[in-house]
Amino acid sequence: MSEPLRVHGLDLSYFTGKVEAYLRAKGLPYRLIEMDTRDFAACGRATGVRQMPQIECADGTWLTDSTLILDHFERTAPGPGFTPEDPLTRVVALLIEDMADEALWRPALYYRWAFADDARLMSGRLARGMLRDVPLPFALRRLMILNRQRLHFLRRDGVRPDTAPAVEALARRAFAAMEEALAVHPFVLGQRPTAADFGLFGPFFRHFFCDPTPARLMRDTAPRTLAWVTRLWGATPESTGAGPLPDHVPEAARGLLRLVAESHLPQAQANAEAVVAGARRVTFIDQGARFDVPVSPYRAWAFDRVKQAVQALDDATRGALAALIGDGAHVLFAPSLSCGAYVPPVLPITAPPATAVRDRAGLDRGGRG
Repeated sequence: MSEPLRVHGLDLSYFTGKVEAYLRAKGLPYRLIEMDTRDFAACGRATGVRQMPQIECADGTWLTDSTLILDHFERTAPGPGFTPEDPLTRVVALLIEDMADEALWRPALYYRWAFADDARLMSGRLARGMLRDVPLPFALRRLMILNRQRLHFLRRDGVRPDTAPAVEALARRAFAAMEEALAVHPFVLGQRPTAADFGLFGPFFRHFFCDPTPARLMRDTAPRTLAWVTRLWGATPESTGAGPLPDHVPEAARGLLRLVAESHLPQAQANAEAVVAGARRVTFIDQGARFDVPVSPYRAWAFDRVKQAVQALDDATRGALAALIGDGAHVLFAPSLSCGAYVPPVLPITAPPATAVRDRAGLDRGGRG
């Protein structure tokens, strides 16, 4: 590319980190534009979606939504490819990516905002960064951030004293599953990263690796995962292209697939059904705790997208996938709901869409970075 991509995001953002890792491994030059509130609003006007990151290309077009951004560059950009040719492995990578994007969102945000040291650090960084153009004293900006984040990412996301132990249990299970997967290969499914790695990088880099409380947990319990984070952040086209694409699902990935089956699929299916029913809230059980959260049309669309990939498999490959997933796999083979409550961006975006600006919270909004 003649000019670097302009990546509008934050250096503490879950999905900005996911996209940055992909661009670095792919060899696509970019410049990170640290958002403030004005830039966040301007990007929303350009794409119709208030989320981060958003990519501004040299030709004036825009890209948004981390999953769609990765898909776009896999199809159009030079450099090593990260999409397995083996259909079963490709779908497993998508399932793990969706689990990382959605099910691990809760523990990642929990550790950032439920613990005093983490919340103090990150509210200060956001007050000096994202809110730097808000004409209020620093202490007030910091308090605004702290109250908002705890409202949206703890209380409204079902985190209460009785559910917090389940959130921590999910994080510990995710760390253990990563240690199991990385005991055999340098990346989650083999010698080269896939969508599974880039999806997992979102919570594991900017949250579990960087925030004080989960970083201590990672150092103490997940040294292979710690090394994987630095390996993927330091990846280059030469290093990633040297290894072959995975052509089968390794036995070591079973722990991650158990998380998909036991934690991700039940809540994804419950949310999709709630969206179709027109409900405003959805309840589900995870790690033995009952969560009650707002429905997410975006998550229903993302889950449908994975299900459509599953349903495009031939019968033999579907059978192999069902054997890998075990109990709960049946939801992947049920008809896609195609609820239409969330309309994804059409990439590349050449003009502001004639739709309401959306973000990832609320019934008529949705979307992840």
